Amino acid sequence: MGWRGTRPPRGGATYAAAGVDLTAAQAAVDRIGRLVASTDRPEVLGSIGGFAGLFALDTGRYRHPVLVSSTDGVGTKLLVAKALGRYDTVGIDLVAMCVDDLVCVGAEPLFFLDYVAIGRLDPERLVELVEGIAAGCRRVGCALVGGETAEHPGAMGDDDLDVAGFAVGVVERGAELGPARVREGDALIGLRSPGLRSNGYSLARHVFFELADRSLDGPAWSGANRSLGDELLEPSVIYTPGVRGAIAATPGGVHACAHVTGGGLAANLSRVLPPGCAARVDRDSWEMPRIFTEIAEVGGVDDDEMARVFNLGIGMVLVADPVSVGPVGVALEREGIGWAEIGTVISGTGTVLDR
Repeated sequence: MGWRGTRPPRGGATYAAAGVDLTAAQAAVDRIGRLVASTDRPEVLGSIGGFAGLFALDTGRYRHPVLVSSTDGVGTKLLVAKALGRYDTVGIDLVAMCVDDLVCVGAEPLFFLDYVAIGRLDPERLVELVEGIAAGCRRVGCALVGGETAEHPGAMGDDDLDVAGFAVGVVERGAELGPARVREGDALIGLRSPGLRSNGYSLARHVFFELADRSLDGPAWSGANRSLGDELLEPSVIYTPGVRGAIAATPGGVHACAHVTGGGLAANLSRVLPPGCAARVDRDSWEMPRIFTEIAEVGGVDDDEMARVFNLGIGMVLVADPVSVGPVGVALEREGIGWAEIGTVISGTGTVLDR
């Protein structure tokens, strides 16, 4: 029978019967309010519950402000979180993916918004996710000014969930980092990543769960003191505080910044090189975390494919004047970020990964 000939349920149809629970949604919003408040900055106007977030840009600090924006998600890392029923770290990942793009031009993150699409609202799961988002925002000093949670019954399964983040920052005009500042002889400073961050999970899951039939509860590798699930849910390092500290400590010394995400080290580093310049990277200048070796060995993934998909232990690269390497390192260590000098800028094109 078509819609015209169907009989409505006794008492009339409701949104809840169709799969959207407005009461649960409001209860979740009420709990999220305190998390949002924990990220407040003086420039934030109003509070959660409005139709839009308001932020008063301080033009006293920035005479010629340039607004910088970014958006990203965490990809299929969410499927690992779903399998384990743990969402406490992927919110941190979401913030990292967005604000660490902003800082690549030297921007200060100002505010953040999130979009959560779900099949069926589980308030506990949503609050756990937003707790991670708020923690990431507090780490970089940006305000969580709003978000949206959308139930999509019929379009998504009850346990399905996807997230997207949106960040806005500011940089003084003329102070932007980028290829125009890079020159031959600059040092390449690699910022260490203990794990995959949020990239390459489709290949990692294929290797571990389809080819090797590994369990998330089992050891990450033979003799590991943590499970594969814990290893794969390792939260992304948020590099922004360290990078901004390095910029402040060495006026004019940091020339460019490359966030190593999809495409790996070579593709992302090449994005900050001007015509006529290439990057020579010494692959032996840092120790690759064990998880990458495990993926390569278990899946038979060759070196070129590994370098094209994963960060291999370097989540961001700063291009800097060689005399600034020491002060940059001190600023990074002050924020708890490990680093290594991994190469130099040379004449040529693209990025060369030497061994």
